Amino acid sequence: MSDIVTVQLNDPGEGLTEAEIIEIRVQVGDRVEINDPIVTVETAKSAVELPSHVAGTVAAIHVAVGQEVPVGDPLLDIDTSGGGADGSAPASSADASAADADAGSAAGAVAGEAPAGAQAAAETGGDDAAAAAEEPKTLVGYGAAAPTARRRRRTAPSGDDQKQVPIDRILAKPPVRKMAKDLGVALHDVLATGPGGTVTREDVLAASQRALDGDFFPDDAPQAPEDLSGSMKAPRSQPFPGVTSDDSTTRVPIRSVRKRTAEAMVSSAFTAPHVTVFNEVDMTETMELIAQLKASREWSDIHISPLAVLARAVLVAIRRNPEVNASWDEDAQEIVYKHFVNLGIAAATPRGLIVPNIKDAHLMTLKELAQSITELAQTARAGKTTLSATRGGTITITNFGVFGIDSGTPILNPGESVIVGFGAIKEKPWVVDGRIEPRRICQLAVSFDHRLIDGALGSELLRDISAVLERPQLGLVWG
Repeated sequence: MSDIVTVQLNDPGEGLTEAEIIEIRVQVGDRVEINDPIVTVETAKSAVELPSHVAGTVAAIHVAVGQEVPVGDPLLDIDTSGGGADGSAPASSADASAADADAGSAAGAVAGEAPAGAQAAAETGGDDAAAAAEEPKTLVGYGAAAPTARRRRRTAPSGDDQKQVPIDRILAKPPVRKMAKDLGVALHDVLATGPGGTVTREDVLAASQRALDGDFFPDDAPQAPEDLSGSMKAPRSQPFPGVTSDDSTTRVPIRSVRKRTAEAMVSSAFTAPHVTVFNEVDMTETMELIAQLKASREWSDIHISPLAVLARAVLVAIRRNPEVNASWDEDAQEIVYKHFVNLGIAAATPRGLIVPNIKDAHLMTLKELAQSITELAQTARAGKTTLSATRGGTITITNFGVFGIDSGTPILNPGESVIVGFGAIKEKPWVVDGRIEPRRICQLAVSFDHRLIDGALGSELLRDISAVLERPQLGLVWG
């Protein structure tokens, strides 16, 4: 007799209500053990592997890649007895075999319908004491009926045999899937160039290289602008190639990170009245300090960059202007002043913009800040930033200088009152003691919430950040 357990979507963390399925790690008929990953979901800021809580054989899959799944909805059914009611494999495994024949080693086939027992449990809410023994057990959440899979289709990018391939069947052989996992590459972000839209080894390597190219510039790299050092630039992966039949447009699904970013930016822009102030800063002494640190034995294994020095300057300026480290509580009608600094570093990743933050940055030395920024960048590039790393930020730095841009008007991260924009560092003629000299100049931009911070306070903050960058020794006196 079969013993079916329905595995539902748990809250991946910190009160989320839904997540998007980005990879199904199993197929109908697969054997899974406890803690084996079964699906990968994308939350607001990160990708999370969800493990199985039971061992058995996958009997049915209720979700598709690209589907938004509310917390508590069923993901799949697992037969913990090892077979169907008559000891045979689950009935839906035949469908899986057909899917295998059609899709090769696809990420996972979607079962057409939930077992009758699952439907009964859904209709009764799972509370009927007279339910048959073969009805599914619910691990967590509520036993909602399986949602209808929303299938989106993609077109193979080239070739005479071009055909439509459902996005819930990402075509890739097991060795290619393993390579993608080892390299931290999400298959749904890879541009497939193989026959019929199959992801090849070369496709995965190309996607990985694009991500690597956005990492820190090594010291022996060709003369890249020094302001790019320590940046968190990472090129976006090739988007989902949803080319229309007439080749006139490409339609790209709005995935979780992009969707949440858009919602957050719209909310921030139309809730907090933004004011932005600018200042040109002579970075020459900061660049000389960085060169000295790089040459010292103590810093030989530390990646020190202008971004790390800017982070230190921002923390010193906040110490001198603590009123800027605040948030507006609309519901309580209160201004909340923070006695700590969780310093956010905006990062452009293959999945979109995220803002992980360095917890208790105000307690860190310059070396600790440099190490933390490096770790944040590497984690973000690998797509492994956790939800907790993006929560609780108090002030953010965004480095648009990495793109060679002089300045901009950054939008506040929701719940924060200040964001500092860091422009490209360029050699320019500068007047020093009445003489024109070549100096390393950049432009800083500080946007702030005018409900909390008036023009004078915002300008004083920018002035103090600039002063520490122009004369780093002030960090010792003021810090």
